[in-house]
Amino acid sequence: MKNFLRVLRVALRHRWSFLGALCCALGVGLFWGANIGTIYPLAELALSERTPRERWEGYLQQLEADVAQARAHLAAESAGSSLPDLQPGSKHEQRLPELLSQKERFLLWLRKVDPWVRALLPEDRFRMLMVLTMLLLVGTTVKCLLLVAQGVLSARFAQLTAFELRQRLFSHVLRLDLATFHREGLNQIMARATHDLAAVTNGLECLSGKLAREPLKMIACLVGAALISWRLLLLTLLLTPIAGWSIRWLGRTLKRAHARAMANVAELYGAWEAALRGIAVVKAFTMEKQEEKRFHQTSKHYFRHAMRIARYDALLHPVIEILGITTILLGILAGGAIVLGGQSHVFGIRITDRPLELPALLLFFGFLAGAADPVRKLSDVFSLLQRAAAASDRVFEILDRPIEVRDPPSPRHLPRHSQNICFDNVYFAYSPGQPVLKGINLQIGFGERLAIVGPSGCGKTTLVHLIPRFMDPVAGRLLIDGIDVRFVRLRDLRSQIGLVTQEPVLFDDTVFNNIRYGTPWATASQVEEAARRAHAHDFIVHDLPCGYETRIGPLGCRLSGGQRQRIALARAILRDPAILILDEATSQLDVESERLIHQVLQDFTKERTTLIITHRLSTLSLADRIVVMESGQIVDAGTHGELMVRCPAYRGMWEIAAAA
Repeated sequence: MKNFLRVLRVALRHRWSFLGALCCALGVGLFWGANIGTIYPLAELALSERTPRERWEGYLQQLEADVAQARAHLAAESAGSSLPDLQPGSKHEQRLPELLSQKERFLLWLRKVDPWVRALLPEDRFRMLMVLTMLLLVGTTVKCLLLVAQGVLSARFAQLTAFELRQRLFSHVLRLDLATFHREGLNQIMARATHDLAAVTNGLECLSGKLAREPLKMIACLVGAALISWRLLLLTLLLTPIAGWSIRWLGRTLKRAHARAMANVAELYGAWEAALRGIAVVKAFTMEKQEEKRFHQTSKHYFRHAMRIARYDALLHPVIEILGITTILLGILAGGAIVLGGQSHVFGIRITDRPLELPALLLFFGFLAGAADPVRKLSDVFSLLQRAAAASDRVFEILDRPIEVRDPPSPRHLPRHSQNICFDNVYFAYSPGQPVLKGINLQIGFGERLAIVGPSGCGKTTLVHLIPRFMDPVAGRLLIDGIDVRFVRLRDLRSQIGLVTQEPVLFDDTVFNNIRYGTPWATASQVEEAARRAHAHDFIVHDLPCGYETRIGPLGCRLSGGQRQRIALARAILRDPAILILDEATSQLDVESERLIHQVLQDFTKERTTLIITHRLSTLSLADRIVVMESGQIVDAGTHGELMVRCPAYRGMWEIAAAA
């Protein structure tokens, strides 16, 4: 619940929507109680044979008689005697002058308004019934309009908060280092950004909706019942502590169950992501049944936790309903004893100062029923709030994740790279105790084209990802021109680096904007020149329906793998980086395209430092020097000829690649 309170602190920035919803809830509560209050005049109308005006006149006469009786009591007291129904020195006798003064002032005010009341009151009972039904209809209409307004304001309050949290979460995730994504997986982050944030939104909407409205409706009814007989109300609420304990126990259990179910949702996302990203492999190896079984197991775990939540939810409603009906039955029994027996005590306890009339008792029961309905609806709110609390914990688990890679407090200026890149005894691990890089010592001169080779999982990509500070070493230093990259502003560092990966990442935008991504100030002629140098211009102009303005779909799905890589290469060329990283950048090109790209790279890589990760023999021809890695360590470095002579690991890779 602590993190849900943090959500509320964010939500209260949109306090006007919340206050508006609260005012509407207050109006709903008042009209709820007022509409139930019409039971009394309706019952009086049904049980009495007098017209409304006659009842008003009778009420005034009774009040005048009460005032006259009080005056007689006071006169008897002044004469030194007391009337039989008052004990000398009693509390009532002492307060008699004060009570008489209040009744006289009230009677005086009623006499002033008497002409208007007589003019407004209908002449017969049927017209009075029409007035009451019209008042009830108007009250119900106003209450419904307030309900609509509250629903809109509650949704606005919740959605504005969700909008802000979503933006904060997205911004924070963008700034997390790559090691976090490696450990967590996209499915965990996506589950928090979608399913969990939706649960928080529903909880906030309930908070400013039902949770604000239903207690006010209940309070209006309880106040009305207390005005009739507060002692009878207390008697009917004897079971309230038991209900409170039951709800508290169920709440804790529901929160734990919701937390487990949300973790399972992340696993479901992971199963979907893995199957759909690798759909071609699944189909090629006819593994549909195996993936179905895997998903079935994951989905079954979620089903079990969902059913546990359903059982607790199903239990919550009957518990509250049984306690509610028991409360009402207690009131019926006690009230029935008072009305039917003409008594003012129940079980020896004074309930009223004088026996209740049937219309008042019917109104009391109406208020009890009116209070029971909000309690029943609050059981749904309780479950949603527990779910929102569990979801808030998961959302803030990401928001509280420290940003490991950030700008230093006093950054050093980094001129355009012109000397060397140095890995000084660098260690790195995604998880503690499982190092991926172990004691890397490597110096790369400016303008050098360095190829990094080795088996999959040996740490090649991790090594080059340290240069743009996608993550920081756990030990050792990475220096560019003698400056530790941790002391440099990230924007200054990354503006000098171009990256082309094996799976080029493109966005659902035009070809033009994808090439210009990262260089938004580039002109159309510069974009076209970069595309020409990457041998992408021809297919863009001739094969795409709208040329450079063609939208390429999510992740460039409307392009072939080779086309995507050429656009990614054009993007890197346009950036004009001092350091170029090619991570299997030509792996999806055909032989002719690769030959042309190699010609481009031969020219483009001059006067810039280039790191090439590759398994293709043809790409090694671009390299001035080759580094061989195994199990997170550099085992040798040199030219192709030197490594063929002295490095068995390199020679073995070459022979396997040549045979293929």
